[in-house]
Amino acid sequence: MSSQNSQPEFIKRQLEFAAHIRNPDVNPAPADVDEKRMAAYRELFYNNIDDQLGNAFPVIKSILSEQHWDEIVRDFYHVHESHTPLFSEIPQEFISYLEHERNNDNDPPFLLELAHYEWVELALAILDEKPDLNKININGDLFSDIPVLSPAAWPLSYHWPVHQLSAENQPETLPEHPSLLVVYRDDQDEIHFMEINTVTARLLALIKENTEFTGKQLLAQISDEMQYPDPDSLIDAGKTILKDMQKRTILVGTLRK
Repeated sequence: MSSQNSQPEFIKRQLEFAAHIRNPDVNPAPADVDEKRMAAYRELFYNNIDDQLGNAFPVIKSILSEQHWDEIVRDFYHVHESHTPLFSEIPQEFISYLEHERNNDNDPPFLLELAHYEWVELALAILDEKPDLNKININGDLFSDIPVLSPAAWPLSYHWPVHQLSAENQPETLPEHPSLLVVYRDDQDEIHFMEINTVTARLLALIKENTEFTGKQLLAQISDEMQYPDPDSLIDAGKTILKDMQKRTILVGTLRK
């Protein structure tokens, strides 16, 4: 006996109802449910998902045609099996869908990266992680001591210029260089997006994993990696970068000794 046949009747009815709601073009409605009521359920459930995704990914929605957006939302609704009951986590489920289940040549090539970039703002807004102030000197000298990256500051790298994309700006060819960004939540809980250069991106990557070296030592390492012709000027410029990132709360202080 199959597992479906062994299920209680009310479970079978629920699955039949849900299958129709998810994809009414493929799955018929339960025979004994009034069509007007069924239509109300279809509209209510779909609109909830559509509104949630539209609010989370407004740039994507503005770039795509109404028909294309509707097709993606309905496909997500139909094929993706979400692993959370929380509405706040649906955008992350949508990214998982784009990455692992979506395969349509009509989609913009930057769709997944743009979705991730838009999701980051929401993720940082609700992030509950905070720095352990017992281990941090918020007034420490980042150049002479060990700098600490805020858990609410995320260095990011994208192949496409996601921070510049819009309905009016949609490049068709991949840029020569990646877009390097840091997205962070400040001490007033405001979200900021900042474009950074390769030196700053490398510095943040080192700081994120570092518990041993001072800011000056990390900058000297970067100078060696780049074989920079004038190490002192790079280190001096890096000192200014450290101060600026501390002011922005991207760096929250130094590790207590």
